[in-house]
Amino acid sequence: MTRIAFLTASCMLRDHPDARKDYWEYELEIAALQPACAAIGLSLEPVIWDAADFDPSVFDAVVIGTCWDYMEKPEAFMAMLERCSRETRLLNPLETVRWNSRKTYLKDLAARGAPMIPTVWADAANADTIKAAFDTLEADDVVVKPVLGAGAWRQARLRRDDALPTADKLPPSDCMIQPFLPAVAEEGEYAFLFFNRDFSHCARKIPAKGDYRVQSEYGGYEEVHTPSADELALARSVLDCIEGDVLYARVDMLRGLDGKLALIEIELIEPYLYPEQGPQIGEVFARGLKALV
Repeated sequence: MTRIAFLTASCMLRDHPDARKDYWEYELEIAALQPACAAIGLSLEPVIWDAADFDPSVFDAVVIGTCWDYMEKPEAFMAMLERCSRETRLLNPLETVRWNSRKTYLKDLAARGAPMIPTVWADAANADTIKAAFDTLEADDVVVKPVLGAGAWRQARLRRDDALPTADKLPPSDCMIQPFLPAVAEEGEYAFLFFNRDFSHCARKIPAKGDYRVQSEYGGYEEVHTPSADELALARSVLDCIEGDVLYARVDMLRGLDGKLALIEIELIEPYLYPEQGPQIGEVFARGLKALV
């Protein structure tokens, strides 16, 4: 059997003392993927990405899975991926991961014609840069996000007259600032899942009442969304801006003030794959993985 390492984090294990509130998402994901992989000769084996005894060379490929603590130790994470890339097949590829790890990749996608949310880029999330962003965006309600981050980590929604949160609640260094879009609370976000560029399914991510963050640890939930032909074509057009092998891609979109879907981000490193909304996810994933290894 072809051995594939599926990288996860110790905080995603239910019995770990520092288990995340959303550890069960790892369980759902691996349960959906493993049997379908096994059925076509792929042994998908969970591995803690920073375990001292992890040896990439014994695997035929390494898939970056639910490594949801990587933004807290990015240098160690990147060093581990570099080793994987030297010793076996890394999916997604190292060059793609490096590019996707900083949200400045959105500038490249904008230049390639992807539909974007207006964004201000700043070296620091401080009073001066945030005040200037309100004016530049002509908005009284904005969201400040770290350039290196995931899962709403150190992200903040601010209104023009709000007091600034403490520094530990804001991005630690360079950031991106966007207008708050009411559609996130009224309609939710859309996550289009592709495996080896084949469309699998789409989930509508809905925040808890009174919140705007769609992640489950903040009370968000998901439901199946059947995209229209135009919506799917738009998501595909974003994926088409990416070159090279792409085992998985999650294209996250949100309706802008103009009523059209725009790109929030394309997740090419460790996205949650929403298996509950994709009954065929295992087969599509396994087929894409086998084609690439």
